[in-house]
Amino acid sequence: MYLPNTINDTTLIDLPKIEDDRGNLSFVEENQHIPFKIERTYWIYDVPGGQVRGGHAFKEQDEFIVAISGSFNVIVDDGNEKKEFHLNRSYYGLYIPKGLWRQLENFSTNSLAVVLSSTLFDEKDYIRDYPEYLKTKRQ
Repeated sequence: MYLPNTINDTTLIDLPKIEDDRGNLSFVEENQHIPFKIERTYWIYDVPGGQVRGGHAFKEQDEFIVAISGSFNVIVDDGNEKKEFHLNRSYYGLYIPKGLWRQLENFSTNSLAVVLSSTLFDEKDYIRDYPEYLKTKRQ
């Protein structure tokens, strides 16, 4: 298996922002704001200080990550280059296509990350070993 995507395929995407004196509203629509159909949504919260989430790549799954509350960093790695994204607003998110190693860290207190996924959960889709990941990028 060869995973062709690079960090240049990772994109920050602005979401619609409807401003109102009563409070603002943002939303995301599949195949409209993000380039895939949403098959699963999950969220990451109550992350203890200093802990890291992620630390894996997907063979088939694309993701869109939004900081609904608080902030955190997403480090994306394509095997040759790494790039760090700081997410701290609920009106934009990070699109990460399949085949890229990702890690979430530096969570602020009470942060909430929402992840929209292009696939249902499948443990076989994960690459959790970094040396194995590097082999898939070089094949």
